[in-house]
Amino acid sequence: MAHSYRVIDLRPEANGAGEVVVDGVSSPEAAVKKAFGLDLVRSGSKKDLMAQVYWQLSPEATNMVRLYARVESPRRR
Repeated sequence: MAHSYRVIDLRPEANGAGEVVVDGVSSPEAAVKKAFGLDLVRSGSKKDLMAQVYWQLSPEATNMVRLYARVESPRRR
């Protein structure tokens, strides 16, 4: 189901100016990908925080998720 998402770019180079409304996608991750071309994940450390995404399923409740840069872990041998 597609929702309208409000995506806030929290990257340092955005200088607080990056906010976009995205329609026609089915997840917060897809909204960020469409808005800024970033492949982000829902877990990470504070230093890797890249975006916040808001959406509403009903008029009474607003949902929010924080999305983080994908960190590549070193391969184990």
